[in-house]
Amino acid sequence: MSTLVRDMTKGNTTKLLISFSIPMLIGNIFQQLYNLADSAIVGRGVGPFALAAVGSTGSLSFLFFSFCIGVANGGGITASKYFGAKDDEKVKKVIVNGAYMMLAASVLMAILGYVLAAPVLRLLDTPEDIIDVATMYLRIMCLGIPFIGLYNYASAMLRALGDSVTPLIFLVVSCFINIGFDCLFVYVFGWGVFGAAIATLIAQFLSGFACLLFAYFKNDYFKIKREYIKPDMKIIGECARMGSMLALQMSLIAVSCLALQRYVNGFGPMTMAVFTAVGRIEQIVQQPYGSLGMALSTHAGQNLGARNYKRIKEGFGKGMLIMAAFSAIVLPLAQFGGETIMKIFTEEPEIITMGAKALRITSAFYFTLGTIYVCRGVLNGIGDAGFALINGVVEVIGRIGFPLLLTLFPVIGVWGIWLSAGLTWFISGLFAFIRYAVKIRNAKFIASVSDAENSAAVRSDHLAKKAYVTVLHSKAS
Repeated sequence: MSTLVRDMTKGNTTKLLISFSIPMLIGNIFQQLYNLADSAIVGRGVGPFALAAVGSTGSLSFLFFSFCIGVANGGGITASKYFGAKDDEKVKKVIVNGAYMMLAASVLMAILGYVLAAPVLRLLDTPEDIIDVATMYLRIMCLGIPFIGLYNYASAMLRALGDSVTPLIFLVVSCFINIGFDCLFVYVFGWGVFGAAIATLIAQFLSGFACLLFAYFKNDYFKIKREYIKPDMKIIGECARMGSMLALQMSLIAVSCLALQRYVNGFGPMTMAVFTAVGRIEQIVQQPYGSLGMALSTHAGQNLGARNYKRIKEGFGKGMLIMAAFSAIVLPLAQFGGETIMKIFTEEPEIITMGAKALRITSAFYFTLGTIYVCRGVLNGIGDAGFALINGVVEVIGRIGFPLLLTLFPVIGVWGIWLSAGLTWFISGLFAFIRYAVKIRNAKFIASVSDAENSAAVRSDHLAKKAYVTVLHSKAS
């Protein structure tokens, strides 16, 4: 049991964040291999138009998936707070009631995604020559939303308890299964995009089911007694408050990506293929930032429950240093190795050249992108639901407003698409840092009040003990 939970309220903060982040980073990279495998195998095995069809569904898939991910993370943050407070009963209640919320959310989004796939793709001006394939791919992916929800629920709860290794194990195995089935269905059976979608569906089911099953048998917090099974409306309300804001945040970001995708579609399949490939690369680049952000959420949540506010601030500072070091490493790779990276997806010279230039534009903003994740991780961990809404709104404004403005200038043209992404990261990072600064100033006040309360409690306890000893002496004499 001790190997499956980790108390982040004590110990070296830097070591804790890094050791907690590394398994999640590996897991997130392998998770992105789902998309990379689909894109690379489809792009090389079927062709650029098939790659464009798969890519055109990315933002819409994220919209449906993100709602469930937000609900899962909201429950995880709530669980981490009670774990830090050493309230095991509440932790188990959050695990149970979080499962109820995830089941309802994932089934709802699966139905909506399947029904709305075709009309929304048409609303996004998806080219007619790829819309049928894109609709089919998206509908199959939506059928897997409950499986995605299952995995994200289990991994969020395990992370709340300090276990970032167990989700990694099953994700890595399922990723290899996904790649194997991709090759089988696309190259051997000749199923094309349909085969890639089925392969991902099978892998998602295996990762979610196996992760939850292992947690049940190996982690005592998942061994729920009968009295915890009854829905607890207070716990559900607490999880829903944070979960709904995170779901709204991610949904708003997804809507902004949809708006940008619609704009990209207007430039034709070639630009769509470049946008898809660059997007896949940037998803991998973002994984260390995302892993660090999730580690900071768990760290902040547990220390919030333990009322250790100074340690929350320390976590932010260490997180910024780790993020800056990674940014310094990955920036030159994107600036000078773009052509080599793009060859993973295609052999078309025009797409390779265009994609390399797009990477050089967006990579200039990697530090501000990392700032978003660090600030978001801490703010989500302390339950700042208001920031989730602010962050989502800022991203919508940036992703919709910047492309419309920048592409009007002939000297910028189509490159305004990727410049818009970088500028959106910049303003979002700035707003996130300001929000953190405001919250920390308030936290100092909270901490001072807490310290005063603790001091008063200590003095009261000391006086009580002194009075008790006096009474004992009086009785003895």
